[in-house]
Amino acid sequence: MARFLSSAQRFFAAAFMAASSFPIGNLVALAQVDPSAPFCQFSPVEVERKESLRQLALQGDRDSQQRYRRLVDDHKDKLERCRRSSWLRNQALWIRLYPCDAQPGALEALFDKMVAKGYNQVYIEVFGSGQVMLPQNDNPTAWPSLIRDNGYGDYDLLEEAITKGRERGLKVYAWLFTMNFGYSYTRRPGTEQALARNGRGQAGNRAIASQEINAGGEEELFIDPYSNQAKLDYYTLVQAVLRRRPDGVLFDYIRYPRGNGGDSVASRVQDLWIYGPAAQDALLRRALNLSGQELIRRFVARGSVLGQDVAELAERYPQDPQPLWQGISLDPAYPTASIEQRRPFLQQQLWQLSVAHAMQGVVDFLNMAATPVQQRNIPAGAVFFPEGNQTVNAGGYDSRLQPWDQFPTSLEWHPMAYGICGNTGCIVSQVQRVLERSPNPSKVMPVLAGTWGQSVRNRPALESQMLAIHQVAPQIQTMSHFAYSWQEPQSDRDRKFCQLQ
Repeated sequence: MARFLSSAQRFFAAAFMAASSFPIGNLVALAQVDPSAPFCQFSPVEVERKESLRQLALQGDRDSQQRYRRLVDDHKDKLERCRRSSWLRNQALWIRLYPCDAQPGALEALFDKMVAKGYNQVYIEVFGSGQVMLPQNDNPTAWPSLIRDNGYGDYDLLEEAITKGRERGLKVYAWLFTMNFGYSYTRRPGTEQALARNGRGQAGNRAIASQEINAGGEEELFIDPYSNQAKLDYYTLVQAVLRRRPDGVLFDYIRYPRGNGGDSVASRVQDLWIYGPAAQDALLRRALNLSGQELIRRFVARGSVLGQDVAELAERYPQDPQPLWQGISLDPAYPTASIEQRRPFLQQQLWQLSVAHAMQGVVDFLNMAATPVQQRNIPAGAVFFPEGNQTVNAGGYDSRLQPWDQFPTSLEWHPMAYGICGNTGCIVSQVQRVLERSPNPSKVMPVLAGTWGQSVRNRPALESQMLAIHQVAPQIQTMSHFAYSWQEPQSDRDRKFCQLQ
């Protein structure tokens, strides 16, 4: 961090360390960030002094409490001024909270670290890994509460985090998994029919590809976006979160799972997660005549169209000049074409219908989730992989089937630019791909993986990534970093495995 400090800051830091008797009351007046630096980070001296005051305040020292409060307010004001003058107006950090963050002083310590690094937004995982950050005694959702310890039944960690974050100038977004409901969902009676299913007998729990950055761990279980039960349960979750009035809501895992190797490509109808009862019913309703409905049924069951199917349906439904369904291309030559000429045409059209049906389920589920957020005039955002909507080889698709280019343009778009190529080139290319398809580039807010000041896992340092993106896309004013656990791994482990007292 020190590399971004101005010469005045470095001089101040050296002088402060040399003069241990420096009056602490003057710290408020001298604390500053460099307005010429886009990252708005505070000096290590200020960070250490603020942490010392926080610890003394936590022990009950009233003078330290007052000084700490003034310093918190001062840093908030200076960070806001720095951000207003920077090309990077918003710098956000993704974080998962744990039960031990309910302990006195824990949230203050976390958020002070974020402010010190120039963050003015924080994206908190409120629903993920099959748990929800709601009080155990006020949890109307289908998932268990994150904190289930005795004596904390009424403690609202989300509400507390929103309050303490705002006190420090942080906008607090609720980060929610979307189609990934987690295995705990299956413990609720009647949820079995809500799971996504493919044509190979798998029910929503296909392994995620190892190259993806996985926030959900072992708790990954995907639902059928056409399921009314899944929609109702998720809508209830969103409403409960909104009652805490976060500054924004981000929807993640708006897609199907992706497997390893060849399973990462969907090239047959059996690869698609459209075999749940709700998805099947909705698919059959896309037929526009009886012969079309029966042909859809046979195609999904078998995975192909036989000449015998075409002949049988023509004889059974003579009133239908051609099997029809939503989106089919009408073929004027169809009535006079031979059976063998009709068959490949119908098979290709049914494959495109099946893919479109799978994608539409994703878009519809996102719309359902985001609508109540926007109705309250709270920003809503969609998190996605820039390659999640691409075709692969001839006729295949990325099995995540994440049609982000069809997501509502009223949402913030948060592309996860996690490219790995040893430099910033592939990361910038991913962002450019999204910008080319976005009707509103000002709402494109890249998510970057890595740490400050060093390359990690063959990814350049965060500042290098941000500056490279700024050079090619100066219109982007918001970027976020995945994740706190990468920047503070020991702190994250300690918080994760500690016991709440």
